[in-house]
Amino acid sequence: MQIQSIYCFKGRNIYSHQPVIRMVVDIGKYEEGPTKDIPGFNKKLLEFFPEIAEHTCGVGYVGGFGERLIEGTYIGHVAEHLIIAIQNRFGYYVKYGKTRQIGNTSKYYIIYEYSNEAFAVECGRKAIEIVEAFAEGNPIDLEKIMKELKYISSDTDMGPSTKAIYLAAKRRGIPVTRIGDGSILRLGYGKYTRVIQASLTDGSSCIAVDIASDKQMTKKLLMDNNIPVPYGVVVRTEQEAFEAAAKVGYPLVIKPIDSNQGKGVTVNICSEDKIRVAFTEARKYSKKVIVEKYVCGKDYRVLVVGEKVCAVAERRPPRVTGDGMSTIAQLVEYENANPLRGEDHEKPLTLIKLDDISLNYLKTQGYSPDTILEPGQTVNLRQNGNLSTGGTAKNCTREIHPKNAQYALAAVKAMGLDIAGVDFSAQDISIPIDNNRGAIIEVNAAPGLRMHLHPSEGESVNVADAILDMMYPQNKPVSIPVAAVTGTNGKTTTTRLIRHTLSLMGYNVGMTSTSGIYIGDKCVQKGDNTGPVSAEVILANKEVDIAVLETARGGIVRRGLGYDLADVGVLINISDDHLGIDGINTIEDLAKTKALVVEAVKHDGYAVLNADDGMTPYILERTRSNVIMFSRGVSNPLFKRHCKNPKNISVYVRDSYIWIQRNNKKIPLIGLDDIPITFGGIVDCNIENSLAAISALIGLNVPLDIIVKGMSTFQPDTELNPGRFNIFDMGTFKVMIDYSHNIAGYSAVVKFMQRVKAKRLVGIIGMPGDRQDSNLKEVGELCANSFHKIYVKEDIDLRGRRRGEVADIFEQSIINAGAKRENVEIIYSETEALEKAMLDAQPGDLIALFYEEFDPAIQVINRFKQEQEHANELLEGSLNASIKNMEQFSTKS
Repeated sequence: MQIQSIYCFKGRNIYSHQPVIRMVVDIGKYEEGPTKDIPGFNKKLLEFFPEIAEHTCGVGYVGGFGERLIEGTYIGHVAEHLIIAIQNRFGYYVKYGKTRQIGNTSKYYIIYEYSNEAFAVECGRKAIEIVEAFAEGNPIDLEKIMKELKYISSDTDMGPSTKAIYLAAKRRGIPVTRIGDGSILRLGYGKYTRVIQASLTDGSSCIAVDIASDKQMTKKLLMDNNIPVPYGVVVRTEQEAFEAAAKVGYPLVIKPIDSNQGKGVTVNICSEDKIRVAFTEARKYSKKVIVEKYVCGKDYRVLVVGEKVCAVAERRPPRVTGDGMSTIAQLVEYENANPLRGEDHEKPLTLIKLDDISLNYLKTQGYSPDTILEPGQTVNLRQNGNLSTGGTAKNCTREIHPKNAQYALAAVKAMGLDIAGVDFSAQDISIPIDNNRGAIIEVNAAPGLRMHLHPSEGESVNVADAILDMMYPQNKPVSIPVAAVTGTNGKTTTTRLIRHTLSLMGYNVGMTSTSGIYIGDKCVQKGDNTGPVSAEVILANKEVDIAVLETARGGIVRRGLGYDLADVGVLINISDDHLGIDGINTIEDLAKTKALVVEAVKHDGYAVLNADDGMTPYILERTRSNVIMFSRGVSNPLFKRHCKNPKNISVYVRDSYIWIQRNNKKIPLIGLDDIPITFGGIVDCNIENSLAAISALIGLNVPLDIIVKGMSTFQPDTELNPGRFNIFDMGTFKVMIDYSHNIAGYSAVVKFMQRVKAKRLVGIIGMPGDRQDSNLKEVGELCANSFHKIYVKEDIDLRGRRRGEVADIFEQSIINAGAKRENVEIIYSETEALEKAMLDAQPGDLIALFYEEFDPAIQVINRFKQEQEHANELLEGSLNASIKNMEQFSTKS
């Protein structure tokens, strides 16, 4: 068995609306039969992974996969279920999976849901390794594999704070993206984007965070604001530590000036010999050390979010309680077996470690790891109660005294933070610290949330929602409006039309398209940018007010969507194009792929559909939002049914005018003559694009007068709609360039050309090499019956074809369709073919270039015009000189 590729779909995709991984696996000889025929395979599988038999599988009930194993199923299907089972074992509760054979080969797609990408990818690899070992009867160290997976899980999974905020954002419908494998989350879209790292938001300044990391500076700031803090001195040497101790007085705390999680902290120091040890420990973490007065009391963490005390927890040191038989080391081992404890932050509690700090602290109490404690005798293993070192927490949110809450709020305000953990040392948090010799010890800029989310005692506090409430107050938007546009033809023009109209309202529009990524009027990246990565660029930009995303088939198939849910999803049309690529072999396959754009629309948003397209009834079944339907007429039965529902919005053409119907009212909007890209109503495809754009703009609540202005001012030129029906007057003939690259596009251009007054129609034709031979022949036959003269060129990117192969297919199909061979010329270079066509042009010609690259074609046209103008100037000068000479000769005569 061999894994040939692994790809992760981070967003909604053609397989699922959840993130999935797609593996292509060649199962080789195991294609010959089911796993039930492999000796011992099922037995080994169920021995080590008995839970797999309970999977529902496709039959839809618990135990379905167990039945499939008995009946017989293929090894790729087993691998899919094993991957899911392994993820479940590690606490990732995923369930979706699908396995499909690729044609008649031994290769399979194995698609499975995931939560932790890095972990899930490795699960896929390990599962293939396991099933192959079981099938071959080879030994395999499953314990080692599980340890490796556990390490990857703990190393790459979100921490508890990050995960809590991530899940809370998902529940609330806030777009959320994890940046890399760390703890940084991006929330919202466009100008409403916020960034948070664990509990540290982009609202806190670097200066505030730097101050919080300097304990002495924090104390100085709090003292200046009359907030109780313990007296302390900063030292750099051991001698200075002894001098400071004499000044501060016992008991003492010695700690690094800028560490966290209790690292290097020693408390309740009451003798000189302990100062030396404590100072050495603190210097491991910082060059500067604080010697301060030890405030005796319980350790409380007060979480402040915005202007509210959100949660309070008492942190307790890790401890064990004797049973009269077990040693302290054994008691620690028993406690670490608690399923709530894990490495680092992977679980609600952290494993207790008997490290040097714990051993030294036990020694000061007269114990060792081998000490057997009396029944009920409790011993603390550390001085501090940090959860990261094995401590526990008790929820005390309702107990805090209002005065202490005021101190916490004042401390955070003085620091300039929006989220902070304020550490109190007090006998009782329900009594003002002024009255019980308490104090604020520290202020933490990135407080851990685990103690509040998963306290060992008391109720959990939903601090993640409190943080999101602060970042996105009630009624504040979390996302800019998003419109996504797909279809076989017209995507780019429709996208540009929508963007142009929205810009008239003063919006800074972010747009992805085949010509580039645009922020407002600025192109920030040229080229075909119609995939999910380009969409993410737009949605992460804080300058963008609204997003219009051209969304092409290739990006959908290979990477999924780059956004979560759109406000408007537009599907203009579906026709024969790109078939035979990426497993899309039929129009139905193509429709299912493009339908993702209208499936991924908010429930209160709008799917814009073309009533005249044959696949729309199929698409309609997959739509869950409101629907706006458009049509070039009113006789379509599907469109008529749509119009009968008064809640529906309809956009259509009647008597060369575009109308809108909603709430039982019919509103005339704009005449086709007033929409420049329809060329007086004769370009059918641009009428369709205009209807789609108008429908989308209605879905975005754009006022009708703005829509009219947008439609009437959008010109078919190289500034607003480059590469789409751009016509250049060359004097005695004209040149049109268009990006059509399939039969529907060619048909639209030819139909337009036949409607204009031209003496001859000339075509410079070509198509991408990844199209099927039948598609090339169909276009060739159309051109043979449409153009008086044909130049066949080829794309620079041959897409797997040999040079001349596409041109040969075109030439043969054109000749077979009845064109005269002398009227067909092959010139591989697009620009050379264009130059030759213009040099050969006759007065009244209309030349159409179906281009691959826009800018080189424009350069050729502009250069030709300049040369012609220069030649005309020379000719005019020569004529003027001749006339002047004749006049002079006549005068002399």
